[in-house]
Amino acid sequence: MSSTLNAEIYLDTNRLISPISPMLFSGFIEHMGRAVYEGIYDPASPHADPNGLRTDVLALLREVNYRAIRYPGGNFLSGYRWLDGVGPRDQRPRRRDLAWQTLETNQFGTNEFIEFCRAVNTEPMLAVNMGTGTIQEAANLVEYCNAPTGTQYADLRASHGYAEPHNVKYWCVGNEMDGPWQIGHLEAPEYGAKAREAAKMMRWHDPSIKLVLCGSSNTVMPTYPEWDRVALELAWDQVDYHSMHYYAANRENDTASYLALAAEFESFVDTLTGVLRYVKAKNRSRHDVYLSWDEWNVWYKATTPGVDFQGGWKEAPHLSEEVYNLEDALVVAQWMNVFLRRADVLKIACVAQAVNTISPIHTTRDAVLKHTTYYPIMLFSRLANGAALDVAVKSPHYQTQKFGDMPLLDVSASYDEASGASAVFIVNRSQSESLPVTLRWQDRAPQQISAVHQMSGSDPKAFNSLENPGVIVPKSITPPVVQDGRAEMLLPPLSFTVIETCL
Repeated sequence: MSSTLNAEIYLDTNRLISPISPMLFSGFIEHMGRAVYEGIYDPASPHADPNGLRTDVLALLREVNYRAIRYPGGNFLSGYRWLDGVGPRDQRPRRRDLAWQTLETNQFGTNEFIEFCRAVNTEPMLAVNMGTGTIQEAANLVEYCNAPTGTQYADLRASHGYAEPHNVKYWCVGNEMDGPWQIGHLEAPEYGAKAREAAKMMRWHDPSIKLVLCGSSNTVMPTYPEWDRVALELAWDQVDYHSMHYYAANRENDTASYLALAAEFESFVDTLTGVLRYVKAKNRSRHDVYLSWDEWNVWYKATTPGVDFQGGWKEAPHLSEEVYNLEDALVVAQWMNVFLRRADVLKIACVAQAVNTISPIHTTRDAVLKHTTYYPIMLFSRLANGAALDVAVKSPHYQTQKFGDMPLLDVSASYDEASGASAVFIVNRSQSESLPVTLRWQDRAPQQISAVHQMSGSDPKAFNSLENPGVIVPKSITPPVVQDGRAEMLLPPLSFTVIETCL
């Protein structure tokens, strides 16, 4: 660790990276484990509304304010028949879900999902099956959701009680089709061609929709990033976004390296940014494609390959229900720092998932818990508005086994010119040292810092529970005084600090 323990953060509202897409603060719900059943939909719960939706879960999701929610998968998607999940509930089939080896009742489907999105004021982001599904079935779903009445599938929607179109804007063309684990897995040339033709038909039903192409499932796939290049070259002009998935882990219990994973997140974005530039140039295209990080989260403690991914052919089994701790929350905060620092190319991000399954929210039949990771997601969603700032940071460094020399501070910032509001997001990666930091405003300083929110603790493994839900939560601390364009703070070890100002 550096011997000089002090840091400086330089802020200049003239140094803008890009407008921050509100879609960076989005979620994901898959028919996996208890994400849907006993998660958002639980008619047996004392908190259920007349539609079976959990009102306590809805309240937390409104607080997080996900701008979109992706549905229905995930691996589940590649064997899903969307027609199973519409129409009278007593006529919907019970099926085996091969992806997670569970029983799917189909009591919650497309229309229930749309109603749920309306209840939490979020955009639906639907995905079409590119595994067992056909391009015709994909196009039929767009017609069902978005076409005015007068044709087969639009009339079918109306017969189900929805005369007006749902007008779903965002669509994912399949899920993780590069993965051999995927039902109906395709090689890149086959997937790229199928996605292109599906996209054409989907757009012919509704030219206004935005489409997301499947990218690499993670950075260690043997086909990464060649898969991305091939699929993009084939489908470039038919899609608007290219997906990326990544799940963070600390299986080695190497907290120092784990807290530096932002380097890996940023490298992933940089690599795919290079692929996007290459394909656009090679295809001689004027069209732009951006990145959609539509699955991201910490996921490793509740997984044993070959065991935890098998649901025993039960309804809503407990699958991958992570208990998140302080170090997980600090990794999530850094991940979202990367979202802001790469806001020029990254336009959508969906935390996986919204409830119970690898989620910041956990339910029992009559209670709900906010895990540690809930809070950085909520703070970024609420405060990161306007444009991302190109922040200059001078920080002491520390040694990691995985990434070598890394700065103790990880920082991003936002500035909303319309309101004058600004926010600075800071993670102190040190496990033992408080770090003095000076914030310097280089163009115009705020009159005062209006609020400071801080999460910290001495134990990186500390977590919240139903019995003790307040172990790791953000606390309001006394804002430092701004004098001569600068303010000074002492950041505790293992901390995430958010500073609100209004210029």
